[in-house]
Amino acid sequence: MHYALNLRTFFYSHYFYLGLRFAAGLVGVTLITLQFASLETAMTVCIGALCTALMDMPSPLRHKFNEMSASVLLCSAVTLLISLCAPLHWLLMVMLVAISFLACMMIVYGKKSMPLQLATLFIMTMSMEHAMTATQAFIHTGLFTLGALAYLAYAMGISWLLRHRIKQQVLAEALFELAAYIDIKADFYDSRYNLSEQFNKLVRHQSLLADRQQAARDLILRSHQNRKDAIVVQTHVCMLDLYELVLSTHTDYAQLRLHLADSPVLKTLHDLAYKAARDIESVAYDVTRNKASYPEISYAPELAAVEEELAALQRRIDEGKPAQEALAVLRAQRNKIRAIIQMIGELHIASQKVSDSTPFWVDADMGPFLSQQKYELRMIFSHLRMDSPIFRFSLRVAMAISAGLAVASWLPYAAHSYWIVLTIVIILKPSFSMTKQRRSDRIVGTIIGCVITALILRYLNYPAAILGLLILATVATPTFIYLRYRYAAIAVSVMILLQMHLIAPGNHELIIERLVDTFVGAAVATAFSFVLANWEYQSLPRLIKEVLTVNLRYMQASFDLLQGKGRDDFAYRIERKRLMDSLAGLSSALVRMLDEPASKQRAVEDINLFIVQNYLLVAHVAALRAIVRRHIREIPTEALNAMLVDSHQQVVAILQQALSPQTAPVAVATSAAGAATSVTSSLPHVDWSGWPLVQRRVGLLQADAARIVVHSGAILHNAK
Repeated sequence: MHYALNLRTFFYSHYFYLGLRFAAGLVGVTLITLQFASLETAMTVCIGALCTALMDMPSPLRHKFNEMSASVLLCSAVTLLISLCAPLHWLLMVMLVAISFLACMMIVYGKKSMPLQLATLFIMTMSMEHAMTATQAFIHTGLFTLGALAYLAYAMGISWLLRHRIKQQVLAEALFELAAYIDIKADFYDSRYNLSEQFNKLVRHQSLLADRQQAARDLILRSHQNRKDAIVVQTHVCMLDLYELVLSTHTDYAQLRLHLADSPVLKTLHDLAYKAARDIESVAYDVTRNKASYPEISYAPELAAVEEELAALQRRIDEGKPAQEALAVLRAQRNKIRAIIQMIGELHIASQKVSDSTPFWVDADMGPFLSQQKYELRMIFSHLRMDSPIFRFSLRVAMAISAGLAVASWLPYAAHSYWIVLTIVIILKPSFSMTKQRRSDRIVGTIIGCVITALILRYLNYPAAILGLLILATVATPTFIYLRYRYAAIAVSVMILLQMHLIAPGNHELIIERLVDTFVGAAVATAFSFVLANWEYQSLPRLIKEVLTVNLRYMQASFDLLQGKGRDDFAYRIERKRLMDSLAGLSSALVRMLDEPASKQRAVEDINLFIVQNYLLVAHVAALRAIVRRHIREIPTEALNAMLVDSHQQVVAILQQALSPQTAPVAVATSAAGAATSVTSSLPHVDWSGWPLVQRRVGLLQADAARIVVHSGAILHNAK
C-alpha cells in the first residue's frame, strides 16, 4: 500500500497539503468574488483559478512561477479564442480540433507539461458551450484571467511560506519508497517466494523509487542556503548512500536458500531487513513532522543469531563437513547488513544535526543531478512527422474529439458535447496502457460518484450539508489525482454534480445525463486508442541502446572510482543516476507493454532478464565498493588496480558488442560467453583477505555483462 494511503502518514503527506491548498484557494477566490458580483461571475473566476490550480505541484519556486504563469497566459488565450469563435459553429469546430492537436503536441516538453495540456483542454471544453458577443468574450476572459492570477498569487505565497516543509514531504516520500524497496528485498530470504517473481517486483519498484528520488533532488539540490535546508540535504545524501548499500546486498539467493534451507538464519535475515525498513520509515515519518529522528529499533537479537549460525558453520568446517560456500555467503551478508544498519544510524543523525552550511560537494555543478527542462518551439516542429509518437497521439486526440462532437450532435437525447469531449480528453493518453487504466478509473469513478451524489441529493439535500460535502470533494480531487486517480474521479464527479445542482437545482436528469455522456466519451476514446497507436515494442531498440550507452559510461566512472582516480565520487553518482533513470524508463515501457494486446508484446522475458542483469551490474559495483571500504587499510593497490583495469577492458569489450548492429545475436552470445569464462583465469593469487571476494565479484560482473549482451540481441531481434 502507498504510504500516503495510510491514515498515520496521510495527513503529513504533500498530497493532503496539496488538496488543502487547492480547496482553500478555489473556495476562497469564489467566496471573495461573491461578495462583489453574481454567482455566474464567481463561477467564471473560479474556473480561472481551477485551471491554474492544475499546475500547482511541488516544484522549486522559480519553476512553479514559470509553469503557473504559462498556464495563466495559455488558458486565457484559449478562453478568448473559443469564446470569440462560439457564435460560428463551423469555426468553433475547427478551432476545437486545432487547439486539441496543439495542446497534445506540448507533451514534447515532458511530464511537467501534461497538467498544462489538461488545463488547456479543460478550459477549451468549458468555454465551447457559451455563445457570446465580442464584448462579452473579452469580459469573460478578463474575469477568467482575474481568477487565474488570484490563484497564482495565492499559490506562490503559500509555497514560499511552506518551501522547507514541501522539501521535507518530498524527501520523506522517497524514504518511504526506499523502505518499501527493502521490504521486497527481505522476501528474497523467504523460500515461499519465487526468486524470479521477486526480481521482477523489485525492478518494477525501482522505477518508482527512481522517480521519487529525482523529485527530491529537484527540490532539495536546486536551492539549499539556510540551516534548515542543511538538514534535508544531509538526509538526502545519506539516503542515496544507504540505497547503494542496499544494492550491494544482492547475492546468490538460490545458493543461500540451498545451503541454509534447514537453518533458522534465513528468517533472521528476513527479520533484519524488515526491521531496517521500519527503521527507515521512522525517519521518514519524523521528517514529515519536522522532527529530529532517533533510533528506536534494536537489531541485537538478530545479529547475535547470525553470529551463532556463523560459529556453527565454522564448527562444521572444522569437523570436515562441506560448509565453506554457505559460510562465505552468510558472512558477506552479515557484513553488508551491518553496514546498512550503521548507515541508518547516520540517517537518524543527519535528521538531528543542524549545520551552518550544506555539507555537499563544494562548488560542484548540481545540473547533471537535476531534471533539465527546455521550452523551445523548435522541439514541437521537430516532432511534426508521422514516425513521432507525440505527433501520432496529437492526431489521435484531434480525430477522437471530432468524432465525439459528431456523435453528440447525432444523439437523440440532450447530450452535452462538452462533457463528452472532456471525457475523451481525460481518458485518451499517449500510450495504450495509460488509456486503458484511465478509462477503467474514469468509468468506475464516475459511476460511484453519481451514486454518492444521488444519495446526497436524496437524503442530505440541505444547503449547509451540500456545501460541506462540496468542499470535502474539492479537497479530495487534487489529493488523489496523482495518488489514486479512481478516487479523484469519484471526488470530481461529486464536486461537479453538486456544483451543477446548486446552479440549476431543477434539473432532475442531471446525474443520468452525465453518466450517459461519460459512457459515450469512453467508447469514443476506446475506439480511437487503436488509431495511429504507438505500441511500446516500437521504442525498444532506442531504449535498449540508451541503457547500453549509459551503462558503458557508468562502468568507466565505476572503475575510475574503484582505482582511486578523482578526489570524490561525484562523477560516479551522476552516471549511476543516469543508468538508474534509463533502466526505470525501460522498466516503465515493459509494464505498459504488458497492458497492450498480446499481439503487440515482444520479448517480454528477455526484457525482464535484461533489466535484471543491468541491475545486477550496479549491485556488483556497489559490492566492490563496500569490499574496498571494509579493507581500506590493507589493500594491495597495485595488484587490485591491475585486476580492475583488466576487468574494465573485458566489460567494455563485451558491452560494445551489443551496440554493434553488424553482430548477430548468436555470435554476440558466443563471443560474450567466451570472454566471461576467461575473466579470472589469468589472475594471480594475492595474500589479502578481500582478494577472493573481489575476484568473485569481478567474475560475476563479467558473466552478467555477457548475459546483458545475449538478452539485448534477442530483444532487438524480436522487436523488428
